[in-house]
Amino acid sequence: MTTVLDIIVYGAMAAVAVILAAGIYALFRGGDFGRSWSNRLMRARVLVQFIAILAVLGAVWAKQQFGG
Repeated sequence: MTTVLDIIVYGAMAAVAVILAAGIYALFRGGDFGRSWSNRLMRARVLVQFIAILAVLGAVWAKQQFGG
């Protein structure tokens, strides 16, 4: 149980890092690419960060309830 939660937490954190890196790339590239992708990537990052926070909270709760 805890290994599945750990994989979910690490996967969510990796997804946030990838989206953040893509957003920084879009910001520095600029032009039409930057205008069309920067805001979209920022919204995606906020959503994935929310999911990652929920995953961390769920993992902490599960480890407290079931040990681990």
